[in-house]
Amino acid sequence: MVDLTLEMAALAERLGPPPGERARLIQFVSAEPGEGTSTVAREFARAMSAGAQKGVWLVDLDLLKGDQFDEIAGDAKRYGPLGAPVRASPNQTAFFSVTPSTRNRDGRPWPDASYLAAYAVGGRRWWVTRFRKEALKPGQHVDILAEPAYWDSLRRHADYVVVDAPALSRSRAAVALAPLMDATVMVVAADAKHPESHARLRDALKSVGARCPGVFLNRAPAEPPGFLSALAR
Repeated sequence: MVDLTLEMAALAERLGPPPGERARLIQFVSAEPGEGTSTVAREFARAMSAGAQKGVWLVDLDLLKGDQFDEIAGDAKRYGPLGAPVRASPNQTAFFSVTPSTRNRDGRPWPDASYLAAYAVGGRRWWVTRFRKEALKPGQHVDILAEPAYWDSLRRHADYVVVDAPALSRSRAAVALAPLMDATVMVVAADAKHPESHARLRDALKSVGARCPGVFLNRAPAEPPGFLSALAR
């Protein structure tokens, strides 16, 4: 694992401090899978947790993959052991919808928030979410909701909420949620094979009024690639 501590500190300075009592919502997304978005989001959450007062939440938006939980659970030496699962929603809202809904024995719908758990990471004040995909029944599917209720409730319980979104080529979830975020950071791999896909991501985010403070160049060489300057247009 490459140490990104200095890069995360520079990114935090660029993004600015949390706005008072409310957490800052920072979303990370790439154009294509494999550009390192999850690593950058995870390392940003880890770095910010060192000085957090209320804590940092790392929310994995790629619900059915759940790579963030798996990566952290699989590297206890770096991140520390995971705590017991706790409720990931302060007020039983959710940023997703499971349909058709599951019914309890008494016939009432099982709340969507029940599918999402959070785990404390090591001794620091940060948590990672995990979607309980094993609770899904055949025929059920999950949709991301572009509604603020969950995010507004979580703001009161953290300094940062870090959102790891799936790549645009797999899902438009990041675009749907971008208007609700304080910032959406584009992660671009310097060795990306399809630079034009980054322009499509930029344009998609612009079309919904996303606040994009810049590009995080992952696996950066000494000389930045030529296509990077075009993304600033």
